[in-house]
Amino acid sequence: QVQLVESGGGLVQAGGSLRLSCAASGRAFSMYIMGVGWFRQAPGKDREFVASISGGNTYYIDPVKGRFTISRDNAKNTVNLQMNSLKPEDTAVYYCAVGPRMRPFRSDTVDYWGQGTQVTVSS
Repeated sequence: QVQLVESGGGLVQAGGSLRLSCAASGRAFSMYIMGVGWFRQAPGKDREFVASISGGNTYYIDPVKGRFTISRDNAKNTVNLQMNSLKPEDTAVYYCAVGPRMRPFRSDTVDYWGQGTQVTVSS
């Protein structure tokens, strides 16, 4: 079993920054073979892909390009999301996502989810 624990969410004013972190653990877990990413879900909306790293490539949805940066540290089993120039429309619960078959934009390819961390951006 794999456990994912997110941290770093909170309340921030528009234009501010937050850094989300996700720590992965579990028996025989190896971050090296995993695709990693972040999804988010705003109230009343479906969960949507935000960013991912797989096969050495990074992927972002258009609304966050140039503002968000995803990174990973395989040795520490962590994945991070640096969020700058935050906007009220970025308000959502953010979920860490990991899996050996994970593909960008595809929530159905995610094997492991974190519990979510709330990000609220005030105007």
